[in-house]
Amino acid sequence: MPLIVGRDKGIHLLDEVMKGSKIVGLATQTNLEAEDPGPKDLYPTICIAQILKLLKFPDGSTRIVAQGLRRARWTSIARAEPYLVANIAAVEEHHETGVETEALMLSIRRLLEKFVEAGGQAPEELQVAAMNTPEPSAWCDLLASGLPFSTEEKQELLAEANVKNRLKRLHQLLRYQVEMHSLSTKISSEASGELNRAQRETFLRQQMSAIKRELGEGEEEGGEIRELHERLEQAKLPEAANAEAKRELERMQQMHPSTPEYHVIRTFLDTMLSMPWHNSTVDRLDIRRARRILDEDHYGLEQVKQRILEFLSVRKLKEDMRGPILCFVGPPGVGKTSLGKSIARTMDRKFTRISLGGVHDEAEIRGHRRTYIGAMPGRIIQGLRKLGVNNPVFMLDEIDKLGSDHRGDPSSALLEVLDPEQNNSFRDHYLDVEFDLSRVLFICTANVLQTIPSPLRDRMEVIEISGYSEEEKLAIAKKYLIPKQMREHGLPADAAAFTDDGIRFLIDGYTHEAGLRNLEREIASLCRKIARQYAEGKRKKVLVDSKRIEHLLSAPKIVHDRRIEATSPGVATGLAWTPVGGVTLSIESARAPGKNALKLTGSLGDVMKESAHAAASYLRARCDELGILKEFFDEGELHVHVPAGAIAKDGPSAGVAMLASLLSLAKDKPLRQGLAMTGEITLSGRVLAVGGVREKILAARREGIDTVILPLSNEKEVADLPKYLRDEFTFVFAKQIDEVVPHLFSDEKRRQPRKSKAKIVRGKNYGKPRPRSPQPPASPA
Repeated sequence: MPLIVGRDKGIHLLDEVMKGSKIVGLATQTNLEAEDPGPKDLYPTICIAQILKLLKFPDGSTRIVAQGLRRARWTSIARAEPYLVANIAAVEEHHETGVETEALMLSIRRLLEKFVEAGGQAPEELQVAAMNTPEPSAWCDLLASGLPFSTEEKQELLAEANVKNRLKRLHQLLRYQVEMHSLSTKISSEASGELNRAQRETFLRQQMSAIKRELGEGEEEGGEIRELHERLEQAKLPEAANAEAKRELERMQQMHPSTPEYHVIRTFLDTMLSMPWHNSTVDRLDIRRARRILDEDHYGLEQVKQRILEFLSVRKLKEDMRGPILCFVGPPGVGKTSLGKSIARTMDRKFTRISLGGVHDEAEIRGHRRTYIGAMPGRIIQGLRKLGVNNPVFMLDEIDKLGSDHRGDPSSALLEVLDPEQNNSFRDHYLDVEFDLSRVLFICTANVLQTIPSPLRDRMEVIEISGYSEEEKLAIAKKYLIPKQMREHGLPADAAAFTDDGIRFLIDGYTHEAGLRNLEREIASLCRKIARQYAEGKRKKVLVDSKRIEHLLSAPKIVHDRRIEATSPGVATGLAWTPVGGVTLSIESARAPGKNALKLTGSLGDVMKESAHAAASYLRARCDELGILKEFFDEGELHVHVPAGAIAKDGPSAGVAMLASLLSLAKDKPLRQGLAMTGEITLSGRVLAVGGVREKILAARREGIDTVILPLSNEKEVADLPKYLRDEFTFVFAKQIDEVVPHLFSDEKRRQPRKSKAKIVRGKNYGKPRPRSPQPPASPA
């Protein structure tokens, strides 16, 4: 094998060797980057070789022809200067002759032939030498040195002393090379075949087009292009859109129909031409008719109806008014989505709805760019294209449940859509031209306002829809739900008669919600059972009262404490708001021996924990004024617990209730019965406003509460409640905690030296028991 020597140490070594035996040890580097290799940079197995010829060239390099003699291993380096000198140990080869060795050699020869046939590089001299070398070890070494194996693979063969094992490894390496070359040849031939086939198809199509022209038959592709030209002229697109469509159509004319890009452009042009650039419906602005339709479809919801009628009135006076962006916020099942359909019906507009719950990809709003495979417009453009008009009522459902991840932020993409000052030039990534959305009436729905990003919330007019009271649910059930379910279950109108007491019992005992979905499900369940009796031939009219409901639906699912009895000190009733309506919270406090500690349990959030600490700090600072012994805090451990520990709770509105619970425990005196409270407290003793007042009042009403303590700042929300609801409560509006304390205990007002400054509003039924729906019979359990 010829070798080139360029290092000074190597040249010096050759000069010394050529003076004597011309025998040298050849070692392979493990680290090719090492300019001055040491022991750690060399493989342990080396080749003892004899230098046959040495040539020096003018550039300073030296070339030698060396012949390998035998294997050896270096055991230690004797010295490193002026060149490496090592102590070596000979490697004795292990020869095994027999049928297996001959079979291995025969198999390797056949593989070598296949390797050459597959286009592998093997010198002709190597093939001739391999045929004339009978000795297995030398034959194996000869092939290993001439075939295109890697340095690591050749070094592995050099280090193998067992000839049969060396042959086996050579067989594996050569088989891998044969398979690689065969596969490469196959891939090349297939690619060439595909190219030739495509060229042949193009040539044949050109010939077919020429034949059709000679026969006078219009080719299909030309007809398609002409059709698109005609549609483009008739569409009267805006200037920018028309220019983009013409540019793409010209590109399409220059392409062959079999190319993928041809169909991409065709789909884009179909989308452009089917968009409602100028198509719109004529609004019907009859205010009296709109009021009648809204009353037919929905009970109550006066604030929402008034806002819709105001919009229609202004639109009637000013036709070019931009559509407002409304956002209905409220618990599930209060009719937010159906309100959008009613608005569309009052205006004679088309209605479409998309659900944004769980949407993470910004492309869902703005679409994909046409460079991507399978690109399509966003949901806004898709909805308008499907309806075929540019002024529908477009409902964006569950906008508070939008998400964001590495694919973008859909809420940021909606900023342009829901801005009346910008959406007249909305640009979808797929169309890549401006589209006017200012004529669209966008309506959003949400359960919780807090999870909507602030910039997006700022662009919308928020209309809060509260939960329904028992009277409202009764009226809705009689007017809407029961007739609807009887029709859907095939029952005639005289098949069943629902009594008011029965419906109240159904609302009270089987549903616990702000909306109406569960109530409608329970009514549907009753209708199914009545339909079965009717189908079996029992055509007698069914009187659906409380007894019949319990017989058909089994025992009530929900049992209310009609009068929360605060018979022990440390128990207070708070009012809380949840996304599904208002609930009452029973807050309990206890004291155990210990040292100045406050323990909080019940899956409380950080804000609620801070309210408890603020209440305890306020009471500690006012011990003398409130008649509390300081030892109550200093020599004991306080524990505040909010039951239903499996349900997470948070928010500041339980501050007043927590203070009342701790004060009741400190005075060892129970709070007055039928009392509930809500409000945020501060260390300075202020009572701050809270949200969800209507839902909280409805929750108090369900539990038989007759007195509610509220922040003075929430008086307006109470004034907006229906009169029948206000008349059932005594409301205590407090601005300071000092104004709350006199109303916590039944005898506190007689003992107080000064009169409370709290504002008290008593209903006309204060002190009288409120009529309640029939109680369910006692369960045998």
